[in-house]
Amino acid sequence: MKVIKSLYLIINYKTFIVTALAVVSTWLCEKYQVVADFPLTLVAIAIVFPVVFSIDSAYKRRERALGLLGDFKAHIIALYHASRDWVDDDKDFQKEIKSELLQIYSRIRDFFVSDPKTEHESERLIYEQISKFSAIAKKFRDHGLQVGEMSRVSQYISKIMVAMENLKVILHYRTPVTLRAYSKVFIYSFPVLYGPYFVSVSEHYSEGLMYAMPIVFSFILVSLDNIQGHLENPFDQIGEDDIKFDVEDFSEMMDQ
Repeated sequence: MKVIKSLYLIINYKTFIVTALAVVSTWLCEKYQVVADFPLTLVAIAIVFPVVFSIDSAYKRRERALGLLGDFKAHIIALYHASRDWVDDDKDFQKEIKSELLQIYSRIRDFFVSDPKTEHESERLIYEQISKFSAIAKKFRDHGLQVGEMSRVSQYISKIMVAMENLKVILHYRTPVTLRAYSKVFIYSFPVLYGPYFVSVSEHYSEGLMYAMPIVFSFILVSLDNIQGHLENPFDQIGEDDIKFDVEDFSEMMDQ
């Protein structure tokens, strides 16, 4: 079932539309004897290389986002442990700190998976929550935390904001738009334009296999584009490789 789900994500309606157009183009070229031996190296230079570059860029961006999310969660745990281990044992204070930290994480999850129309409001709620926690963090002094440790608490809060801002950069600045547009134009046009080539090589195939090449070309090129599309935004919770915000599971792990 998992394999079928993965295939469903990379093979969609666009795949079948391009495949149908490529088959029709090949059929028309065969009917009217439009034949040409186009170089396949053009496909590699004009399509495969830019798409593979885009996929690699999107994958590296996702990996960096995972590292930043790990830093963010580590700083949250450090702040919670500070409330638990650095000051007098106060269960209510620990619960308050944990609740506010998890609320920050929850707000960040809401922001990154939100609709672009509500993104501004979700971002505002994050800053409000961090501001609220910054005010609550002053209670560390009331529980006997020394000046040096208070400075460290402030650094943890600062690092949380740094990680969040870096994650926002990854969300808003992705693969160059012009490169994506260029790739799409050629991905969807090449299988159709290469109809004369498919006819020219069909003489080496058995009867009925004339349309194998346009079908294979279409599936490969459009699938690559779909893979890149799913990696482009690692926060949208659509692709299987998207970043998951495990607020509930993380809450249970904080007490370990």
